Amino acid sequence: MNNFKQYIKENYQFLLGAVVVGLVLGWLFFGSSSDTPSASEQHIEEHEGHNHESDDPTTWTCSMHPQIKQEKPGDCPICGMDLIPLSEMNAGGDDVDPNEIQLSESAAKLADIQTIWVQKGNPQKSIHMQGKVEADERNVAELTARFGGRIEKLFVNFTGQQVRKGEKLTTIYSPELLAAQRELLEAVGYSETRPGLYQAARNKLKLWDLNDKQIDAIEKYGNPQPYFDVLSPVSGTVSMRNVATGDYVKEGQALFKLVDLSKLWVMFDAYENDLPWIKNGDEVTYTIQALPGESFTGKVRYIDPFISPKTRAAQVRVELNNSKQRVKPGMFTAGVLNSEVSNEPQLLIPKSSILWTGKRAVVYVKVPNREAPSFLYREITLGPVAGDNYVVSEGLNEGEEIATNGVFKIDAAAQLRGLQSMMNPEGGMSSTGHQHGDMNMEANTQGEHAQFKAAGNCEMCKDRIEKAAKAVNGVFSAHWDAEQQMVHLQYDSKKTNPEKVQQAIANAGHDTEKFKAPDSVYNELPECCLFDRLSYTDQATTSAKEEHAQFKASGNCEMCKDRIEKAALAVGGVSSAQWDATQQMVHMQYDPKKTSPDKVQLAIAKAGHDTEQYKAPDAVYNDLPECCLYREE
Repeated sequence: MNNFKQYIKENYQFLLGAVVVGLVLGWLFFGSSSDTPSASEQHIEEHEGHNHESDDPTTWTCSMHPQIKQEKPGDCPICGMDLIPLSEMNAGGDDVDPNEIQLSESAAKLADIQTIWVQKGNPQKSIHMQGKVEADERNVAELTARFGGRIEKLFVNFTGQQVRKGEKLTTIYSPELLAAQRELLEAVGYSETRPGLYQAARNKLKLWDLNDKQIDAIEKYGNPQPYFDVLSPVSGTVSMRNVATGDYVKEGQALFKLVDLSKLWVMFDAYENDLPWIKNGDEVTYTIQALPGESFTGKVRYIDPFISPKTRAAQVRVELNNSKQRVKPGMFTAGVLNSEVSNEPQLLIPKSSILWTGKRAVVYVKVPNREAPSFLYREITLGPVAGDNYVVSEGLNEGEEIATNGVFKIDAAAQLRGLQSMMNPEGGMSSTGHQHGDMNMEANTQGEHAQFKAAGNCEMCKDRIEKAAKAVNGVFSAHWDAEQQMVHLQYDSKKTNPEKVQQAIANAGHDTEKFKAPDSVYNELPECCLFDRLSYTDQATTSAKEEHAQFKASGNCEMCKDRIEKAALAVGGVSSAQWDATQQMVHMQYDPKKTSPDKVQLAIAKAGHDTEQYKAPDAVYNDLPECCLYREE
C-alpha cells in the first residue's frame, strides 16, 4: 500500500494528463448520442423547475367573498380564508346548472352550513292561548214585568244574592191583575157550559207568569188577590237589580237578571294563523290565575266563525263545571292545546331553512354527487306552521337535502355572483349592467327608507303601484300595504326622492299624499280599483304637521294593548297610537315639533312594556297582571 502511494506522488502529473485526455475522447465519441437531452427537453426540465407563483396568470378568489380577486394566492382580506383558483369555483361537468352556487369545504365550515334530509312526519303544534271566564249565556235569565204595577215588597236586596228556583223575588200590586182575576172568577161559573171562555181566562193569567198552583188558589178562595208574588224561574245569582220598593213599573220593564254560575264558559283568543289547527273536540289544558297550582282540562265545544277586527283573533269556547262556585266570571286563564292538523304524514322542514321575501318562501337544495358543497335556489309553497317546522305544500320532495343553517350566507354568496337568489329570483344581470346581488348590497349600505300614503283597493292596485314606483330610476324596492294604504320605499337619494315616486304613482292612476291622479287615468281603471279619492286639504294639513313612526313594544293581551296605547297617547303631540299584538309593533302619528318617538318609547317603558330603546323597570313589570308578563323566564 505504501508503494502505491509513493507511485502516485511520483507520477501524478502523468496521471492527471491521462484523465483529461480520456474526458476529451469521451465527449468526441458520445456527445451526439440519443442519451444526451435535446434542447427542447432541457427547456422542459428548466420550466418544470421554475417557480410558477410569480408567472401563473390564474386569478385567485375567496369562495365566501367572490368580489375578492388577486393574481396570486394568499388569504382573504375579509374573512382570512385561503384563496382558491377562480377556475376551481367554476369547475363542473356538463350537468352543472348555471345557477348552482358552489362553496369550498373550508367556506362551508366557516359559514357553519348545516343540512337535513327532507322527510315526512305528523305535524303537531302546541297552541298557547289567553282567555277569560264568562257566564254561560244559556243559563242567563232576565225577568221583565208582564203587567204594570207597584213594587210593594222586595225580597232581593242586593246584587250577587243567591236565589233558588221558585223563590220569591218581589211582590207587585197591579190593577190589571185584579181585573184579570175577576174575569177568571166569573168564568168559573161557566166552566161546564162555556169551557172555552173559562180556559181563556186561565191562559191569560198563565201568560202573566202565574203558575197553575197560584191560579187554583184564586179559584179556591173565590176572592181576587191584590198582591202578586214574582217567583224566580231559575236557581242562580242576581247579577242585576233594576227596581226598588215603591217603584212603579210598566209592562216589559226589566226587573232582575239572574245567572246560573254552576256551569261557565272559558273563552280563549285564538289568532288566525292558529285556527287551522283547532277543531271541535280538541282537549285544552288550562290554568286560572286566581287558583294557582291547579290545572283544568276541557274540550273545545265551539269556534267563533268571525275574527275580531281589533284583536285579529277568534274565540274558542271550553265549558267548565263550577258546582262549588270557586271560579268567577271575569277571571283570566292561560291554556295550551296540542293538535295535529292531519293524521296523514306530510313533508316538514325547519323554520331556519326558509328565507322570506314577503311574497316567496325560498330554500336552498343541496346538489347531490358534487365534490364540493353546491346548492340551488328553490321557491316553495308552505302550509301551516307546526311548532318549529313548516308543512310543505309544493316545491320539495321527500329525500332531498336542504340547508338549515347558514342559509342567508349561501343566498348572499349567490347575490354577489349574480345567480338566482332571494332578492334576484331571475338571476343574471340587471338592466343597469350590475349584478342584482351588488344592487342589494348597495341598497343595504347606501339606500334610504321612506313611506307615504297611496290609495288603492285590490291586488291589481298593488301590482300597479309597485310597478310604477320601481320604474323610477334609483328605487331599489317598493312595497304597498293595502291595509294601511302605505308605500314602503327603499331608494338611492342621489338618483331620486319620494316626491318623484309619488308623482309616478299618481300618473299611474293612484292618489298619493302630495299628488292626485288625473281623472282621465283614474276613470280608466278597472271597477275593482276605483278607490275613494283622497281629500287634499286634509292631507296637506296632516302631512305638514304630523309624521308617522313605528317601533317595537312587547306585550301579550288586550290589557297590554290598552296600557301601551294609553301611555303613548298621554305624550303631548301624539294624535294616534295603535299597537299590533301579532307584530308587536306600535304605529303612531305625531307632531315632530312637540315630541319624538324616543319620548313615546320612554313613556311606554315606564308603563311596564319593553321597547326597542328602553327596558321597563323591573318593579313596574313585576306589578303587571300575570297575563301581561311577556318576558320569557
